[in-house]
Amino acid sequence: MAEPFQIPGLAELREEIDAVDSELLALLNRRAGLSLAVGRAKKQVGGRVFDPAREAMLLERLAGRNSGPLKAEHVTSIWRAILSASRSLQKTCTVAYLGPEGTFSYFAAVDFLGESMTFAPCRDFNEIFRGITLKQFDFGVIPLENSIHGTIAQSFDLFSEYEVSIQAEFYSRISNSLLSREKSLDGVKTVYSHPQPLGQCAAWLRASLPQAKLVSVESTAAAAWKASREEGAASIGHRSMAEKLGMNCLASDIQDDASNWTRFVLVSAGDVTARQAPSEGAFKSSLLFTVPNRAGTLASVLNIFTTHKVNMTKLESRPLKGAACWDYIFFADVECDLSAPERAGLIHDLRACCSFVRVLGCYPEGPRLDSTVNTTGF
Repeated sequence: MAEPFQIPGLAELREEIDAVDSELLALLNRRAGLSLAVGRAKKQVGGRVFDPAREAMLLERLAGRNSGPLKAEHVTSIWRAILSASRSLQKTCTVAYLGPEGTFSYFAAVDFLGESMTFAPCRDFNEIFRGITLKQFDFGVIPLENSIHGTIAQSFDLFSEYEVSIQAEFYSRISNSLLSREKSLDGVKTVYSHPQPLGQCAAWLRASLPQAKLVSVESTAAAAWKASREEGAASIGHRSMAEKLGMNCLASDIQDDASNWTRFVLVSAGDVTARQAPSEGAFKSSLLFTVPNRAGTLASVLNIFTTHKVNMTKLESRPLKGAACWDYIFFADVECDLSAPERAGLIHDLRACCSFVRVLGCYPEGPRLDSTVNTTGF
């Protein structure tokens, strides 16, 4: 019998790779031991397991030092997995998200935090906020706004109802798919999805399925399960749900704008605490405030930020629950670290001008997680 064809040098290269893998394993375990020591040190002073500022700085430094052939995004992805494993060694953390498994919130949470966390699906955003307040969950992943369909109003409302703080933000690119048991668009009579993806795909739906009935449900995963059991039904959501449920992917990238991003925040219980070390890189802060209902008060708040040379990137007003008609609470994002000692004067001026001020969080500017396999809605 003839000898099987051998590629010259392949065996030697594989032996070298095996040797490198052994070195990597030893180094990773050494790093894990150091991580456990860090966890013990944090426990003595009550430090948080997850330090988004430290992790963001680490990822940026490693990407800057990378000389290839690994791409910078590959380095970041590898180290996100390492950091996730390190966190799980220090403490088992439970992360709540809008479920069931298969929603955009789920895949976005895994992309940002890694697979070594424990992920807990919730029925709605209120369950996430309530569970965090009751210490049932360590963290919650909350979508705030979408680049096509705007803000998620319920998320903003819940920040004024629960004592939670924002630990980090991140952006996830969205690519919606139409999933169905049917084999072509001709057989689709009903489309299920969360209201956000239905809005994000409105133009495509009008052009491609003008006669289809559009039905809002609590999540894209729930929509996929529902559509998988109905003749003539389809859902908009994550492409991977098609294989999971034995459905066909009839169309991909059906959102009205290719630049479709959702901004998420990671929330936890407790108040905002000042960092022990000065903040590095681009930092943002989020806050809630109310002003007396008279002319010029909101302009006065905006002038305070102008005087302190701080740029405001978002201002959202919501009706103030339990108050008189036409009273509002404002959600704002600003480009600075409001927990820094040098911002004490700005906070003082705000409290003098506003009826109520609460800083929700101070955190690094979030990364853009452009994972092409995550084609989903909420």
